[in-house]
Amino acid sequence: MDMGYRELSFNLPPDYQEGDLREAISKELGIEAFSWQTENKSLDARKRSDIHWQVRVSVLSEELAGGEPVAAPVLEVSSRARDERAVVVGSGPAGFFAALVLQKAGFRTTLIERGTEVQKRARGVMSFEETGIFDPVSNYVFGEGGAGTFSDGKLTSRSKHIPKEKRFIIESYIRAGAPEEIRYMAHPHLGSDNLKVIVANLRKEFLDLGGKVLFETLLEDIKIEGGRVVEAVTASGGVEADYCIIAPGHSAYETYRMLIRRGVGFRTKPFALGSRVEHPQKLINLAQWGRKEMSGVKAAEYRLTSRGDGVLPVYTFCMCPGGVVVPASAYAHINIVNGMSRYRRDGTFANAACVAAVSPEGLTGRETSAPETLAWLEALEEKFCRYAEGFAAPSCTIGNFIDGKGSSPISASSYPLGLKPAPLWELLPPRVSGALREGLKDFSRKIKGFETGTIMGLETKTSSPIQVLRDKSGLCGGFENLYVVGEGSGWAGGIISSGADGIQAAMHIVEAAD
Repeated sequence: MDMGYRELSFNLPPDYQEGDLREAISKELGIEAFSWQTENKSLDARKRSDIHWQVRVSVLSEELAGGEPVAAPVLEVSSRARDERAVVVGSGPAGFFAALVLQKAGFRTTLIERGTEVQKRARGVMSFEETGIFDPVSNYVFGEGGAGTFSDGKLTSRSKHIPKEKRFIIESYIRAGAPEEIRYMAHPHLGSDNLKVIVANLRKEFLDLGGKVLFETLLEDIKIEGGRVVEAVTASGGVEADYCIIAPGHSAYETYRMLIRRGVGFRTKPFALGSRVEHPQKLINLAQWGRKEMSGVKAAEYRLTSRGDGVLPVYTFCMCPGGVVVPASAYAHINIVNGMSRYRRDGTFANAACVAAVSPEGLTGRETSAPETLAWLEALEEKFCRYAEGFAAPSCTIGNFIDGKGSSPISASSYPLGLKPAPLWELLPPRVSGALREGLKDFSRKIKGFETGTIMGLETKTSSPIQVLRDKSGLCGGFENLYVVGEGSGWAGGIISSGADGIQAAMHIVEAAD
């Protein structure tokens, strides 16, 4: 007998169980024998009196007539033995998934990563937090999995044009140990604890396919002949290449500068600048839900926007419920922060970037080149390091920042290397401080008690301030085989869009070689 198919949507209480969903499906369709799959799940918390999950399911049953599921798009990778050598630089989502696709297609692929493998990296991060001694190859930014390995692991993407690539990434993560819910959650996340296991398992898959990984190997230069990269130059020697994909991430300043010296074109672009705000998670839960805890939901989130000063948009970004603020410096002479949370999101604090959208020209008062923009941003990051005399986070209360004065005490924080009281509004560029002040006023009206939180550190990595000149496939202008992808390209941001960017470059190489 043929299977019938239906799609149904339900509103279910926050603490519903699978048995409750099965009962709802049976009652709605009037059938007993069926299988189902959750297609989408999102929390509707617009009304405190009616917080519920919105769940969409697909149902198959011989007791149903008609209907047919729509086939999900699949990334088709043509696999055959090849002699071409591909070099991929950077093991973040863009670099790793580019390398994985190329290896699946049969290329002889070498993945170069300046940092350490993930378990050694985790030990290095722990040592940094305990001692304050920075390790250039084992830190929150560089190493296996890229900066995203020590983050919330958010898998949301606003792009509607990458369904095949997105599915490839999601299914790869699930094979590597990610929870299956990432297939259907409206705002899926992996958590840094899961990511450490996932990226190691993905590496094993790549190696089992015949790929090669070189850790603690910094790309120092590229050798170019006739518009083609023929070799990646490292301190350990050269790696020959027929194709080269560089996924530098948002912090590899020396890689940016090397590429510019080698004739790769970059232009400036708008980006965001600000600090990170932190509150007790229960304060956010109470403000959003009207209660400090809610069974069936990990922790309350927020996404806030403001045009308070009428000029620069201000918004929160990368909100980490139940998370920690971490020292995300890529170099020993700079001081910046980021946020991280584990899968359960059960920490004491909530944090988020609070940033103003800016342009390099608006900050400097003149047109600036890509190298000048990098120098300006690096100087600001150095300024915070000098003020802190290391990696403590310059900080104050949000109320003090709004008032532009005062030094109210900060009772506690998740930041592991300590807070240093500071007039943060004076350390940030004046235009940014002014915009943030008005934005924070707005946010304090929207979330009760927001002004009692802490604002700390410098947040500069929401997106790259420069963008490579390339075509849609990622191929750099003036080159026949050089691709720059991911967050460091200025064309992508976040795990999914960066991974998709790398996959698209790899698929362009596969199709060109076939």
